[in-house]
Amino acid sequence: MLVVLLTKIRRALGPLVTIAAAVLIVTALVVPDTIARPADGAFVPGAFLRLPMELIFAGAVVLAVSARWRRPVAALMGLGIGVLVILKIFNAGFRTVLGRKFDPVLDPPLLHDGYNALTETDGSTVANLAVAGAVLLAIVVLGSVALSAVRLASVTGRHQLPVRRTLIGLSAVWLALALSGLTLYPNNPVASDSAAAMVKTLARQVPATIRDERQFAAAVGHDAYAGTPAADLVSGLKGKDVVIGVVESYGHSVLTDPAMNAILTPALTSAGSQLTAAGFHAKTGWLTSSTYGGGSWLAHGSFQSGLWVTSQRRYDEMVSGDRLTLTRAFHEAGWETAGVEPGNTKDWPEAGFYGYDKILDSRNMGYQGPDFGWSRMPDQYTLATFQREVYAKAQGPLMAEITLTSSHEPWTHIPSMVDWDTIGDGSVFTSMDGTAQERKVLWGDPAKTQAQYAKSVGYSVDSLISWATTYGDDNLVLVMFGDHQPMSIITGPNASHDIPVTIIAKDKSVLDRIAPWQWTDGLRPTDTTPVWRMDEFRNKFFTAYGRTPGVALGKR
Repeated sequence: MLVVLLTKIRRALGPLVTIAAAVLIVTALVVPDTIARPADGAFVPGAFLRLPMELIFAGAVVLAVSARWRRPVAALMGLGIGVLVILKIFNAGFRTVLGRKFDPVLDPPLLHDGYNALTETDGSTVANLAVAGAVLLAIVVLGSVALSAVRLASVTGRHQLPVRRTLIGLSAVWLALALSGLTLYPNNPVASDSAAAMVKTLARQVPATIRDERQFAAAVGHDAYAGTPAADLVSGLKGKDVVIGVVESYGHSVLTDPAMNAILTPALTSAGSQLTAAGFHAKTGWLTSSTYGGGSWLAHGSFQSGLWVTSQRRYDEMVSGDRLTLTRAFHEAGWETAGVEPGNTKDWPEAGFYGYDKILDSRNMGYQGPDFGWSRMPDQYTLATFQREVYAKAQGPLMAEITLTSSHEPWTHIPSMVDWDTIGDGSVFTSMDGTAQERKVLWGDPAKTQAQYAKSVGYSVDSLISWATTYGDDNLVLVMFGDHQPMSIITGPNASHDIPVTIIAKDKSVLDRIAPWQWTDGLRPTDTTPVWRMDEFRNKFFTAYGRTPGVALGKR
């Protein structure tokens, strides 16, 4: 009796299992990677109501092969569909964080960087659980899709005639839908061929990426300024202290989005007034960053080297060569050089490539206050340490780059300015420890997240300008730029990759040299201010401040 009962249950559940398998396969084929970011965050049924051409093709293939090969072929196709699903998940994540699709050739190293970032913001336990969950999800996706494909192949083999008729009918329906152009979800017609298009794109992308990387390798080895004496490239700044302040995630959106701009404007206005009162002048332009939402080191590399560094592979190739960076040019021309990297927690071998004499990081800056989200210390403490340990001790002209981290995501904990004389070892910031918000709560409200981000940028800019006006003398030349835009939770989809860049000095002749750049006076670029790619800055800087105009242009 038990056997009979189990047989009846299996027969009753069989059609349901087949339907579930078909739904899973169809969903895997048709759901676009953009489903992760609908405008209002709501469920979008139009993304699912589509007829995939690939399902019709797969059914025809299964019918065409012999019974012996039917299940293996179906399993192989199921695994292929599962891989596409995983790529869609990667695409969705990369669109959300970096504003672009996942590149299977270049981007795998960034997965480790993402793990490190999660460890630093949420702890190793959360990061390890996330990795375990991702691996388990991949196994479940591959296994369930492959088993579903095998299930459908078995049913197809038992019911070949009705399946053939069904496939013919679906082919006619698909063709009619394709000719009509019916679309229920933006850029995704009901007559779907998205999986095939994705495979086609990958087939083109991989060799194109390999070709681009070869061209980049050639550029690394052919520096137009390699034969030019460093002193000839920066002679226009002789005797000046050149300080580069990099404001994390300071991008186009915070200056142009009305809600965020309303928060940042008072900070920029105050900073501009401080500069004017202290006798400084400023000009600002736009640069298009080589990265978006993260990967700050790629932007630093592009800015310093004159190379378009868009991936970890390019970065590794750049630092393994002897490309002339801005810092190394000053170093070879006789400047003292220093790098201040409060986000670094371990040795930084690339320091030698960039040309730094001295490095300050989280391990030797003596900070005794609380963490501020990902940022291990407030920007004002970073600048106070730079002032005490580097700027005040310089024996000659100084060139330094300072990375300001307070505007790094998750924007849950923003410090406030304190009197410079009270900073000490950072214990003064302990009183701000209770102001942190939970990321899950904050990020659940996009408007509040944007507001917190804008406040953090305002704080970073305020810290840097306050340092300059408090301690900077007539020889200070300050270069302030954002490394990249914040992630799309702040900017929304399809945002510009542009960031502001400003040069500040008391000596007006410093700014007169960049008059041909047509930058805007003050701290805010306008819609008509020129936009350059970030890798153009180094060459333009050398041309502007070289011994004679266009000193090395003939060697390009």
